[in-house]
Amino acid sequence: MARTRDNDPDAGMRAVARVRSVREQDSRLGLGRAAADEREAARRLDAVRTRLAQTTLPETVDPARFALGRLGVAAMAGEVTLADKALATAGTVTTAARAHWQHDKTRLSAVELLLERREAERRAERDRRETAEVDDLVASRWLRDRRTLIDQEGTS
Repeated sequence: MARTRDNDPDAGMRAVARVRSVREQDSRLGLGRAAADEREAARRLDAVRTRLAQTTLPETVDPARFALGRLGVAAMAGEVTLADKALATAGTVTTAARAHWQHDKTRLSAVELLLERREAERRAERDRRETAEVDDLVASRWLRDRRTLIDQEGTS
């Protein structure tokens, strides 16, 4: 049986499901973006740490070079601190995005489950009606056959 919008008992729930599906997709994309940002922040932190580890002090140590070397190392240490904070922030954003996506996914799943249950109930009701109709037809046929048999016995 084809259903139009006018006779679909679940039209409203299907609209809710569509809206929640869009929200779930948006939050999933947001989670993907947050995870990518977190990976990029981790990559930057590793790159700064690698540069800091590869820094060497000059072999000739005059006061000017020593001071410049110390300033460079201090600047890189500051970069490590900033990159570490950026990674922590990105991790927090990813955690929040994951929680948001899981919430949206749960809400969508609830509506989808409700729609499935309602459809199963309608299907079961349809099956009950069909069974009752078949029972009525079989009983009518039996009665008709019984009457025919009685009529035939009465005429013999």
